[in-house]
Amino acid sequence: MNILLLGSGGREHALAWKLAQSKQCDQLFIAPGNAGTSQYGTNVNLSITDFDAIKQFVLSNNITLLVVGPEEPLVKGVTDFFRKDEQLKQVVVIGPSQYGAQLEGSKAFAKKFMMRHGIPTAAYREFDESNYAEGIPYLQQHALPIVLKADGLAAGKGVLICQSHMEAIAEYELMLQHSKFGEASKKVVVEAFLDGIELSVFALTDGKDYVLLPEAKDYKRIGVGDTGLNTGGMGAVSPVPFADETFMKKVVDQVIKPTVRGLEQEAIDYKGFVFFGLIKVGDEPYVIEYNCRMGDPETEVVMPRLKTDLVELFMATDKGTLSTIKIEQDSRYACTVMAVSGGYPGNYEKGFEISGLNKEVPADSLVFHAGTSLKDGKVVTSGGRVITVTSYGNTVSAAVARSKETLQQLSFEGMYYRQDIGFEFE
Repeated sequence: MNILLLGSGGREHALAWKLAQSKQCDQLFIAPGNAGTSQYGTNVNLSITDFDAIKQFVLSNNITLLVVGPEEPLVKGVTDFFRKDEQLKQVVVIGPSQYGAQLEGSKAFAKKFMMRHGIPTAAYREFDESNYAEGIPYLQQHALPIVLKADGLAAGKGVLICQSHMEAIAEYELMLQHSKFGEASKKVVVEAFLDGIELSVFALTDGKDYVLLPEAKDYKRIGVGDTGLNTGGMGAVSPVPFADETFMKKVVDQVIKPTVRGLEQEAIDYKGFVFFGLIKVGDEPYVIEYNCRMGDPETEVVMPRLKTDLVELFMATDKGTLSTIKIEQDSRYACTVMAVSGGYPGNYEKGFEISGLNKEVPADSLVFHAGTSLKDGKVVTSGGRVITVTSYGNTVSAAVARSKETLQQLSFEGMYYRQDIGFEFE
């Protein structure tokens, strides 16, 4: 079959690598892709939110399966666009409806959903222009630290952890009165702070049944020892050593099953990934957030550990036969280390040539491009997170060491990566 994958990051490179391995994949197209995705398919210069252009391409190239990598097209309704179009409705789309994508697109929607279905999460209240004044005394009396979240999509930057009441009130005003995050902060969710260790759990669901994919832990801070500014993710490890059988049973019973049951009970059209951003508080799992797609850089460790054919999984999602599939996982650790542009996550320059890509990659390592593009036949940097290396190992430290070794073969001006991914598991 012919497959179209939307997106251009490290997540999409890892998905392209996995999709291309399927016997059912005849032709793979990636829109717009990056300099690395072209190894596994044909890059297509399409905007991920130009649904009319996507339609024309799908019809012209006999596309059977559309896989949506990032959240933006889903939140903007690409699945509904296909479902409602007579010429497109036969195409299998992996991604929830616009309504279902609100699990990521609206923090308030997600919180209400969790409350309705008894899913453990932090206590919260939501505020907008209409009840703005109520928020001030609420914040003044709130236990510290205080978590403020922009309701809508804010490119991963809409969550603030405030250490003082004064800071919380100032940020609250900036978000609601001065549109700090634009449309995303027209509504603000105020949450109790949960103290624990985070992990990401992934399910693929048809809205009734689900399969569980390998879990992962990502590293958001720019600096060694989880210090400095938040980024889109500096690396990831899978499996997660503290996510043992006992803990994962709690995750399944208290979080995943009630979520999927909630989708079914509310008749939400949801055929795609659910990303559970969890925090382990003591021995108990709590949901910090949902995403309606795979995470990045977690996909770069989840896909290498997934042995099951991904296209087969997607077709079972469409047919409602997920319950018949048993997921097979590689028992080794997979660890990814992300190389970023100098200055990231602040201001950074683009367009630097990446050298070393022609060197042989060790058999137990994979190079995934994130922010790269081709210019005059050369691979250059085109984003903050540029390139990541995933390696297998029998321990976290062995896998991380191999990734760093392979990264040392690559270079570009200002290149930086964290030396301590997986530090707490060594």
